[in-house]
Parts: sequence; structure tokens; C-alpha cells
Amino acid sequence: MKRIKAVALDVDGVLTDGSFIWGPNGEEFKRFSFRDVMGISLARKSGILFALISGEASPLVDRFARKMGISDVHKGCTDKAAALEDFAARHNLSLGEVCFVGDDVNDLAAFAVAGLAVAPGDAHPKAKEAADYVAQAGGGRGAVREILDRLMDGSPFPEKK
Repeated sequence: MKRIKAVALDVDGVLTDGSFIWGPNGEEFKRFSFRDVMGISLARKSGILFALISGEASPLVDRFARKMGISDVHKGCTDKAAALEDFAARHNLSLGEVCFVGDDVNDLAAFAVAGLAVAPGDAHPKAKEAADYVAQAGGGRGAVREILDRLMDGSPFPEKK
């Protein structure tokens, strides 16, 4: 497998536990793990590029991206494979150099084109079946950090099926 140079992350169910809270005035709240935040920060410093590819169009995705210094954001995305291809092309990367982390059936097309497909431990069974690697940690509970630590440490991932 080629060295992974970029990671594209789904948001809900990957960076969050997949739940949200609506406030009394319709505001939306999501919870992010500081373990994942630290993992992204360390990985960015090591040279790994990031993108967020989300089916949701929440302004919280933009806020998280700004906090993490991630400029590649695809919100309200219905074709995550195309978004992944666009991200790779704009950064002169082959798809084999890109890892995609997703948790549900709407991520399967991106899994099929990514060089490394990864799912959190609590992902939908079809996502786990399609993934090259399934993290032990769940979405929003350190799965992203677990994956990034493996990438930065050079721990092997299995070859893509």
C-alpha cells in the first residue's frame, strides 16, 4: 500500500457519536472528542492533509474545520466518492494515498475508491464489512485518534481487498 498522505473524514458518526441535540430555539449541538482534536492537530503537524466530507450541511462542520485548520470541506455531500476524487486531484494525490473514514451506508462509495477505508468500532455493519480496518473506539470517542496514531506510527493496515 502506498503511504497515506491525506485523510478525509465523515463528520456525524466519525468525529461525533452520531447524535445531536436541538436547543429550545432550534440551535443544534454536537459533541466532539478532544482525543480526536489532538490527533488531527498532531497529524497535520506531521504533514497529513485533511478534508471533511459530510452529508449534513450544519454550520458546526464549518466551525470545526476552522478550529482545526481544515480548508477542504464538503457539506451536504450526496456523492462522497466524487468529493474524495476532487480532494485528491486538487492536492495532486492518487486515491491510493487517501484514507477515508466513514460509518454508514452512504460512505460505501467513498470506501470503494479510497486507498484505505476505515470505520469506527460502532459503525453500521455494512460499513464495517466494507472497511479495510475497523477501529476499536467508537465515533466521537477517539476512533479518529486511534486511526491517526496508527498512520503516524507507521503501524500497518491490511491491504485493500
